Amino acid sequence: MVDELEHKYEVEVKGREGRQKIPDNVKDILKEGGMMDEKGKLKLKGVSPKMLKRMKQEYVECPVFKEEIHFIQCFVCPNFQSRVMGNVLCKGDTLKD
Repeated sequence: MVDELEHKYEVEVKGREGRQKIPDNVKDILKEGGMMDEKGKLKLKGVSPKMLKRMKQEYVECPVFKEEIHFIQCFVCPNFQSRVMGNVLCKGDTLKD
């Protein structure tokens, strides 16, 4: 039996038509972590181009920031535990901006 991942929130992943702009501060974090090249192209290990395209159209209502954020911002957040059947398991820890 697999132990349940420790999380405080289960957040639904929602989609919208068209691409969303990734905030510049998130782009900086992605670049620092080697998940985005200098041209702004995402390079997430283990994520297919098809899935990446879908992720770019998704967002979550973040319980930590109390606002809608891009799913990719959620995906790279230290609170992100896992994505299970359209929901994100979030630790819910307070974050510094």
